[in-house]
Amino acid sequence: MPWQLCGYGRSDWSTKLIHGLTSEEAAGFRSQRGPNHDSILVTPHNAPFSTYRRREFITLLGGAAAWPLAAGAQQAAMPVIGWLESGSGQLSPYASAAFRKGLNEMGYVEGRNVAIEYRSADGQIDRLPELAAELVRRPVAVILATETTNSVQAAMAATATIPIVFNTGGDPVKLGLVASLPRPGGNVTGVTTYVGALVSKRLELLRELVPQSTIMGFLTNPTNLNSEPNTTDIQAAAGSVGQQMIVLRASTVDEIDAAFATAARERAGALLVDGDGLLFNRRVDQLAALAARYGIPTNYPSRIFPEAGGLISYGDDRLESWHQIGIYVGRILKGEKPADLPVLQPTKFEFVINLKTAKALGITFPPSFHLRADEVIE
Repeated sequence: MPWQLCGYGRSDWSTKLIHGLTSEEAAGFRSQRGPNHDSILVTPHNAPFSTYRRREFITLLGGAAAWPLAAGAQQAAMPVIGWLESGSGQLSPYASAAFRKGLNEMGYVEGRNVAIEYRSADGQIDRLPELAAELVRRPVAVILATETTNSVQAAMAATATIPIVFNTGGDPVKLGLVASLPRPGGNVTGVTTYVGALVSKRLELLRELVPQSTIMGFLTNPTNLNSEPNTTDIQAAAGSVGQQMIVLRASTVDEIDAAFATAARERAGALLVDGDGLLFNRRVDQLAALAARYGIPTNYPSRIFPEAGGLISYGDDRLESWHQIGIYVGRILKGEKPADLPVLQPTKFEFVINLKTAKALGITFPPSFHLRADEVIE
């Protein structure tokens, strides 16, 4: 039975007790002054006012002190999202907000009715299997596997029953993650940023910017499972337009330095950087600085690079992808099956250019770049 606490008002200790309760518990109380401003009245709802003796009031306080424990027990039963990622675990605040927006739209708020447990391999992909196993033992209600296909495969190897939602840049069908995009089957679905025409478009923009470049480079991380199919795609796109393309592979910080040195030595007139959550997204400043040092016009896979001083980027709208992932996780928490949720592909793409970097490289953007750019960084 809920209780009313009647006392001195907002500043008295009965009100402090109410403030120590949850909003639901406090809703059952009302604080008001006693008739002579000198007594504390405690009464059940709908009962006549009466003054309780000190012993009975202490008993009430003891019961109230136990309520937070009961609330904690209820909170422990809330569903848990297991967040598994290959990289550094440093998701941008904008992407994090987009994910939570989607989750909130499905009725879930972190800390209120859902919890999130994070596991990050910090670029060490050999740690992923054990991290995935930890989440399965927890157990979690759904696993969100992000950044690379490596994390998705680790989650799939750890469980065939817990739903898995992915966010990856590879072709999920070719990589064996799902049976098909419209009907993924099994316990896996998600959002893929892979679009076959995207590679061709990125190459087209770079050729439009530096048409005199006879040799271009493609920088990729071979430890990322998306590297091989992405390399095949870019070589096919380059071959279709007669563009000579050299492949530069880097899986460590030192190898990134060496790759740019090789590009300069081979006289590559421009460079395409592959999407990679294992290393490249963690070395944004290094990549931008090396491109500036060697004077190589570079096209990056997402806006985080020109924001850090890179020249241009063309890729999917990552915030919208994270928003959709939040919605999918929420739908699964509500009981929907991954097998019934088609894999989503991006429909909106962003073209970002950096005028300051272009000036430093001695490059003038074509007028069409200004017209097509979604954002111009000055």
